[in-house]
Amino acid sequence: MFDNDEFDRWMAQASDTLNSARSDYLNNSYNWCCFKAQQAAEYAVKALLKGLGISAYGHSIIKLLKDLESYSLDVQSLTSFARILDRHYVPARYPDAFTEGSPFEYYDKNTAQEALDCAENICNFCITIGKKYE
Repeated sequence: MFDNDEFDRWMAQASDTLNSARSDYLNNSYNWCCFKAQQAAEYAVKALLKGLGISAYGHSIIKLLKDLESYSLDVQSLTSFARILDRHYVPARYPDAFTEGSPFEYYDKNTAQEALDCAENICNFCITIGKKYE
């Protein structure tokens, strides 16, 4: 049985985080936009896993998508999006992720737009699958 309440709770957080990422994009806070895009997609995949009753641990979207494959869901189209987003989990936040400078110096508008697009694709996929269980 699908746990709609848990799915909705996690998807609400994914949506709120994606909206926050969009605000960061508009405010030229591109590193935070990228990190929050990763977080939004992570929350969305966890929403689907939790809705299906599957444990959801860790922060790697690629790993979480593999957990969905065990439920016979075809997530191959999302792998490239997950790979892009997972790259933003640490370096977008930590100054020592780069040999010099600060994270905000390494992110730009194009990178942030790419992250938003990837997150939106993953979130939309999870919403579509979740609706099938309503």
